[in-house]
Amino acid sequence: MKQHIAVIGGGVIGLSTAYALIRAGHDVTLIEQNEDVGLGASYANGGQLSYRYVSPLADAGIPRQALGWMLKPGSPVSLHLRADPRQWRWMLSFLSACNRSTNRRNAKSLLQLGLEGQAEMAAWRADGLDGYFWRQAGKLVLYRQNKAFRKAVSAIQDPILEQALSPAECAKIEPAFAHLEPDLAGGIFSPEDEVADSYLFCKALKTSLLSHQKFRFLPGKAALVPETAKRCALMVDGTRFATDLVVLAAGLNARDIAAPLGIHLPLYGLKGYSLTLRPSPETLPSVSVTDYDNRIVYARLGDALRVAAMVDIGAEDRSLNPNRLASLRNLVRQTLPGVIAHNIPDAPWTGLRPATPTGVPMVGHSGCENLLLNVGHGALGFTLAAGSAARIVKMIGQAHGDGAQK
Repeated sequence: MKQHIAVIGGGVIGLSTAYALIRAGHDVTLIEQNEDVGLGASYANGGQLSYRYVSPLADAGIPRQALGWMLKPGSPVSLHLRADPRQWRWMLSFLSACNRSTNRRNAKSLLQLGLEGQAEMAAWRADGLDGYFWRQAGKLVLYRQNKAFRKAVSAIQDPILEQALSPAECAKIEPAFAHLEPDLAGGIFSPEDEVADSYLFCKALKTSLLSHQKFRFLPGKAALVPETAKRCALMVDGTRFATDLVVLAAGLNARDIAAPLGIHLPLYGLKGYSLTLRPSPETLPSVSVTDYDNRIVYARLGDALRVAAMVDIGAEDRSLNPNRLASLRNLVRQTLPGVIAHNIPDAPWTGLRPATPTGVPMVGHSGCENLLLNVGHGALGFTLAAGSAARIVKMIGQAHGDGAQK
């Protein structure tokens, strides 16, 4: 049975959900409070579609490692303690997930969701969705420490799709990083991983959606209020909006939207930074690269290089921290000295990535009969967007006995 479905949130998760629902034949209204789509955490993220490398941040040894990071200027992780119960609840849940068995279980869940998304994205491209610098570039994760490299090798499930490489082999895969060879313990190469520009992807989705008669883009501020004990009502700019079903995909804002229903979402904003560089073409790497020890990702998007890094826990504002940006620029200058210079603008950006403590997003039922959740994707939002959208469509179809998705 086809329905009218309202999707709250015009980031990569909400747009992907709307697109998958339109493909399944539903009537869809997308509600976004900003003037356009993709302006939040989706705007200038790392650009990696890391289908094979989806290990959650919560893992054994991370708390001890994070303590060391916090005492080091320019560290990958910083912690700002706040008098905020949500932060403390999130951190306690995060700590409880920092063990090897939980990490592997959650990584398996993320891997499955990511691979579902990769297949879904391929179907969308076959439909003609393009214009966002998609490439199957492959991903190379570089390790400087033997212990971390051995741990990564032990977690490989498919040695063809996740190849353990020597430092020399890493240099051969991506010559732009060859000068790091003496400092490397090794690397893991995933040849089927991809890159794309998340913001342009959002714009491409919106353009395609607007060509469908069953789609409506509605700028406005959405709110959810109780209607009965088991159902909610949707308000847009204070006016009730009639719909059969609501999908909440509003990133970090989902916490406040769900709260009036007594739904307390375990989301916290992990602040990250990126630079978008436009160096000489010959200095650009072709392969997508992650510098594991520094937690920095490098992705070539057209003629630009997107560099993204850092996790600031507890920094809930969206201001550009000059110290963090200086540290990131310095690390890039040390790692790829040919791509950054003082006279080249690097388009700095920061965003709050809405994460659950486990790193596994909340995709599914909310407790309200007419509300589904699609939130909490953290730094993997782009990677998991299409797979999460496909699951939402499947849940709706199963609930109403629909046949196969179109």
